[in-house]
Amino acid sequence: MAEQNARRVDCTRGNGAAHTQAMKRIGSIVLWSAIAAAFIGPGTVTSAASAGADWGTAILWAILFSGIATFTLQEFAGRLAIVSGTDLASVLRQRYPQGVGRIALLALVGGAILLGCAAYEAGNILGGVAGAMLALEVPRAALTIALGGIAAALLFAGSPRQVAQAMALFVAVMGAGFLLVAASLAPGFAELARGLVPRGALLGVDAGLLAVLALVGTTVVPYNLFLGSALASGQGLGEMRLGLAVAVGLGAIITAAILVVGTVLAGGFDFEVLADALATRLGGWARTGLAIGLFAAGLSSAITAPLAAAFTARGLFGTSGGQEWDPAGWRFRSVWGGILAIGVALGLADVRPGPAIIAAQAFNGALLPLVAVFLLAAMNDRELLGRHANGWRGNLAGVLIVAVATMLGLLAMVRAGSAAFGYELPAANGLLAVFAMVGLVLGAATIRARGARPAN
Repeated sequence: MAEQNARRVDCTRGNGAAHTQAMKRIGSIVLWSAIAAAFIGPGTVTSAASAGADWGTAILWAILFSGIATFTLQEFAGRLAIVSGTDLASVLRQRYPQGVGRIALLALVGGAILLGCAAYEAGNILGGVAGAMLALEVPRAALTIALGGIAAALLFAGSPRQVAQAMALFVAVMGAGFLLVAASLAPGFAELARGLVPRGALLGVDAGLLAVLALVGTTVVPYNLFLGSALASGQGLGEMRLGLAVAVGLGAIITAAILVVGTVLAGGFDFEVLADALATRLGGWARTGLAIGLFAAGLSSAITAPLAAAFTARGLFGTSGGQEWDPAGWRFRSVWGGILAIGVALGLADVRPGPAIIAAQAFNGALLPLVAVFLLAAMNDRELLGRHANGWRGNLAGVLIVAVATMLGLLAMVRAGSAAFGYELPAANGLLAVFAMVGLVLGAATIRARGARPAN
């Protein structure tokens, strides 16, 4: 009898441990859905649907690359936070405490991230309001103030983790709708497979390059690295990787679904055009569904951008162990309040959402190489990370991402210069090769400068 009771106790303990582990995994997935919520917003709808309208499924490879790059860089940031016990911005502050490095860090990373958050926030507010107006006959100004007020209330009342978990619902609402619509369009498998193969000729066209940069910029969001590293505190590496893989994977699938939906558009992208096309094919409910999804996406992203800006500012300008940047303090709240105010102000200014959103995504796509280099350098600090520092596989992935991001960013810059000053450019394929080599050298130099050694 005693032996049977002992077995029952062991079985109960085993079941309890399994249940606890399962709940941790589910909780991690819900927590990391904040990353998906941050990049699946009106900007994603605009960028992906516009790309689908202009290029069809031929540009799916950009989403595939963006998904892989997002997981890789977010895993870097999460691992850095879990192993070191501090977030990415704080690590960078400690690595560059003074001198030229400190000035460059604050000017380039701090300024660019905060500007990037502000640019994204404008698109979030504009896109969310534009979506709501598809179903509601309410003045734009009233909807703008309402969306900003809801976002401010959620940011003010909840802890960062609670806010992140609440946004999982918003992502699910919009994602399910677009997946349903994309499935109803039923593109062929062969067509989708062809779209996963990069086409250099597409990058030789200004609109094609802008579309690729926008897709990369709307998925591999630089400020998400700072948000993710702040959210990773207290997690295990396995839990973090599982939650991140599920969240980013689903986010990439939803982005691809939005691109497929955009292929039905004729004459370019516009929220009204998209709503009319969906209503014609699927019925009047599709217009209302799109309105709800866009508003939900705008709200979720309107929360994450200010939150990420506040975490970044806390890490860069705070002090180790200090309480002056507590999430309930005035400094932390003033940063997210300022970013939110910028978005609301631009919404009230009645800026056209489409061009503003595309420009914000392209800007952040060009910013990505800078942030990736700083992160790659930190991931090779063996004094900080020990055996969890990058090995050759992690460094290979990091260097390739830096190379591709640098290639796209530099190509965008020289083509913008060509348009502004009228000088002619050589063939696009030649530029791509040169800029990719620049990115490879930059990534390799970053690793060598940090004294990295391959892990056994």
